[in-house]
Amino acid sequence: MTQKTSGCLWMLAGFGLCLGFLTVLAIVFIVSSGNSMRTVVTPRAPRFEESVVVDGKPAKDAKDPDAKIALIYLRGIISAAEPGALGESMVEDIKIQLEQAATDDKVKAIVLYVDSPGGEVTASDTIYNAVRKVRDGGYGKKKPVVVYMGSLAASGGYYVSCAGNWLMANETTLTGSIGVIMQSINYRELFGKVGLETITFKSGQFKDMLSGSRELTQEERDYVQKMIMDSYAKFVGIVARERKLNEDELRHGLADGRVISGKDAKAANLINATGEVEDAYAKAMELGGAKGATVVRYEAAFKFGKLFRLLGQSEKTSVEVNVARALGPKLEAGRLYFLPGFYAP
Repeated sequence: MTQKTSGCLWMLAGFGLCLGFLTVLAIVFIVSSGNSMRTVVTPRAPRFEESVVVDGKPAKDAKDPDAKIALIYLRGIISAAEPGALGESMVEDIKIQLEQAATDDKVKAIVLYVDSPGGEVTASDTIYNAVRKVRDGGYGKKKPVVVYMGSLAASGGYYVSCAGNWLMANETTLTGSIGVIMQSINYRELFGKVGLETITFKSGQFKDMLSGSRELTQEERDYVQKMIMDSYAKFVGIVARERKLNEDELRHGLADGRVISGKDAKAANLINATGEVEDAYAKAMELGGAKGATVVRYEAAFKFGKLFRLLGQSEKTSVEVNVARALGPKLEAGRLYFLPGFYAP
């Protein structure tokens, strides 16, 4: 009896301690919640960390010995669906970096390194406008933007590049491809072979436009073609204005979707010069009045949240072989793209 009684007492004591501990935690939580509700939190814009690419060698009489040139990369397919490191998408990441460089008094100029085949029309236009905002002083002070084209700066990649003050490429760079593309897959005959049929109820004649289960009507073809030509007209207009070219000659010449080399682009005045990326750094320093400035690039800091998400996804890891994705980007039906024709299946 004595042992049973003492055991019960120990259990009651343990229960009491646990209850007391939970009560203290609840009080702390309530107090901290009350304090946080009274505290005004000022939102802080996300910022990238800086990494030195080229050490600065400013002259002794330099106006700002801490002057910097910001190097920003635009790589891969331009798409608002591509996740960003700090922003919601890669488009937001580019905008954050441009704003960070534009509002940093130490940054005297920007080198935008473009290595992209292009991508979505709207995403490309968004980045073009963001670059132009920096170039034209939208943040209070104009800052020169030198664009350097890597292996590929075609279509949407060239569209974005046109916002720069000075465009430079390697002689072997592939650029140009001034045009717009939209695609859809028609599987009507395949459905007929396997005995399948799509039944559609719609509110208007264009509601199931680009459906692969039937042929397009002439009205639909005309409608889609008009959308394509409207976007194309804006593209050609931007190139003609930014590069000071005759728009009509451009339409009947290089703006037919062809891809050209950096050497030919220079001859056609689509770019200002050919050279290496170091030449782009030097030009940025010249335009920014910061000879010998340090070249820095922006990098996203490591965050544990991403690690936890990756660990969470690891439980659902699967192996997928996608030949189409390996050969090139998957173009979604119904979207307008600034992409070279060879990206379409």
